[in-house]
Amino acid sequence: MGQYFTNEKLPSNVKKKECIIYGYKFTFLTDNGVFSKDGVDFGSKLLLESIPLEEVGDKVLDIGCGYGVLGIVLNKLTGASIDMVDVNLRALHLTERNIKENGCNNINAFESDCYSNITNKYNTIITNPPIRAGKEIVYNILFNAKKHLESSGNLFLVIRKEQGAKSLIFDLKKEYNVEILKKKKGFFVLKCNF
Repeated sequence: MGQYFTNEKLPSNVKKKECIIYGYKFTFLTDNGVFSKDGVDFGSKLLLESIPLEEVGDKVLDIGCGYGVLGIVLNKLTGASIDMVDVNLRALHLTERNIKENGCNNINAFESDCYSNITNKYNTIITNPPIRAGKEIVYNILFNAKKHLESSGNLFLVIRKEQGAKSLIFDLKKEYNVEILKKKKGFFVLKCNF
């Protein structure tokens, strides 16, 4: 659980990683104590390359943003205004540096335990949910998204089959219209709306 909440005692080892998404090069600073410290993970890249960019809208929430991959890429590709939140302060510090590194505008990164500091509504909420934080937190993120989405808004997420994708999809269908946008290498990219 430490990587999601407190990592002040973990030695810092910032590294610069490059990634190509939609044919564009992005640079991300990573560090010990954050998700996918060795570079952009397969699930996040698949999520970004599977969602219909024309449906993103102009206000986006990246919840559990880590060091900022999803929100930064969407900002650069769509020009959307992005709020990015996480509970990991080291990840948020990296996000702020990565916003500058990638020349982004109109992005706010701030601490929030799930939706505790969220007051806006969004056209899109996007997440690669923190599975290791436990089912209760993941379900909080996914099922409370509808309170923070505009009526025509979408929740986009990625989940692995081995992390319970099928049971999660079953549960999501009780609250949302669920569309599987992509299945690849055991990952499912989902679009949920109501």
